[in-house]
Amino acid sequence: MTYSILLAAAARSVPATPAWNPTVGIIISISSLVIVLLSTRIEKPLVGPKFPILPISIPTFVAAMAFGHIIGVGIVLGLTYIGRL
Repeated sequence: MTYSILLAAAARSVPATPAWNPTVGIIISISSLVIVLLSTRIEKPLVGPKFPILPISIPTFVAAMAFGHIIGVGIVLGLTYIGRL
């Protein structure tokens, strides 16, 4: 009984999400790039195998890209919620 009430409440509280389009891709790409650039400012960005192009290590790059995607998805959902996307 309680499970069905929670399921019904959760179905109503999910906001509309936009379909993927180039604007969504650009927002997520820019946020990932900004986070990668900010990751060069951390205390020890060169722990682990070095990345051949950027002045950061491979684990730092992977973590920065993952965090950039999380931030980008938050931006996309926020812009969708306020009706700008």
